[in-house]
Amino acid sequence: MSFQSEIVNWYLNHKRDLPWRGTTDAYIIWLSEVILQQTRVDQGLPYFNNFLQNYPTVLDFASASETQVLKLWQGLGYYSRGRNMLFTARQVRDLHGGVFPVRYDQLIKLKGIGEYTAAAIASFSSNESKAVLDGNVFRVLSRYFGIESPINSSAGKKQFADLAQSLISGQQPSVYNQAIMEFGALQCKPKSPNCGICPVQDSCFAQKHHLVGTLPVKLNKLKKRTRYFNYFLCMEGDNILVKKRSPGDIWQELYDFPLIETDRPFLEDPEKFAPLLQESFGAACKVRTLSHQKHLLTHQTIYVQFFGLDNYIINFNQNAEIKWVSLPEFDELPQPKVITNFVCKHFIT
Repeated sequence: MSFQSEIVNWYLNHKRDLPWRGTTDAYIIWLSEVILQQTRVDQGLPYFNNFLQNYPTVLDFASASETQVLKLWQGLGYYSRGRNMLFTARQVRDLHGGVFPVRYDQLIKLKGIGEYTAAAIASFSSNESKAVLDGNVFRVLSRYFGIESPINSSAGKKQFADLAQSLISGQQPSVYNQAIMEFGALQCKPKSPNCGICPVQDSCFAQKHHLVGTLPVKLNKLKKRTRYFNYFLCMEGDNILVKKRSPGDIWQELYDFPLIETDRPFLEDPEKFAPLLQESFGAACKVRTLSHQKHLLTHQTIYVQFFGLDNYIINFNQNAEIKWVSLPEFDELPQPKVITNFVCKHFIT
């Protein structure tokens, strides 16, 4: 059997029963693809169900507010993708009469839809012969064919794209694309794949040459930034002071607490940072340490410290959109995960 036939045969016997499979509705497929780019299937499934329940059609989605969408997206990270989804839904409403496109050349023009997502939607919804290339497919192709070109280099991307497109020729695109992605997710996993039961082990280059743990190759371009966020908790009865984050940084348009960012831990040099504290909360304010945690993002490591304040006044710039809200009101607002975790731990029993 050919490589493609083996992969499809494996898929038909091992595929997971997922709610977006078996449909040609491009809107539903789009929802699933965007969410699954953020997280694993088991973690993404509740998000998919919530979005589809709240917005059963693309026109329902297009009528949502950004705050509503970000609240449903909360916890997935890369919040710009949540905003892009809303923009895309409105593009479909305004440019396509509320009918989600199914052809690659139309899909690729929509905001937030790249080559992979356009190929997935087009092949799953209209059986267009466009090969998908996600992390799972890169890994399967690199290992099986012995490709050592970096998957994130220009030359490597072209090599993989040409190979993937040649392999889908003559196949049923909707089935083959799902098959090779599922094979990478369940069988040819990044770590500890069970090569002993792999249907293509005998012809796999990486298996023959002991390169399973080496392929695929990826250029290391990532430079992480380290930041120190110091949140100050201000309470007034049952109300809490919150702030809407400004554009141009992580978590934009989400709500957190008044924040002072420093170049190293706040308590490491309290005398140096005292003027910042006094400028924001008055010279008489008293600080209590509440908790701390390390928060990892793709390009940043953030050390988060939470402090309680006593005897404070508010001197923040009013343009920062600071306001008092009750905890139930705060729960309705989109928040960074680090804030949600803190509130759940300290205020919800």
